[in-house]
Amino acid sequence: MTIRQPRYSKEEFARLGDEIYEYKVRPQVEEGNEGKIVAIDLETGDFEVDKSEIAACDRLESTHPDAQIWIVRIGSGYVRHFGGRTKRS
Repeated sequence: MTIRQPRYSKEEFARLGDEIYEYKVRPQVEEGNEGKIVAIDLETGDFEVDKSEIAACDRLESTHPDAQIWIVRIGSGYVRHFGGRTKRS
């Protein structure tokens, strides 16, 4: 089992992840995939899309075992939502 070590600061990790998603990945995945997860390897730009965060990451790691993975929910600014939600009427 490989223990993955971070190679970027948190700020650089987020900046790279957002940049790759916006300019490379988003145009390819947005249509028809809203709400799904995209897992992106920051170093290769390769990505996997799935309803399951775990499945997307597992597939990406099967081809890139040392991937630095950034996760985005397509069509949302958040992967997870914490706290209560108000009902819209």
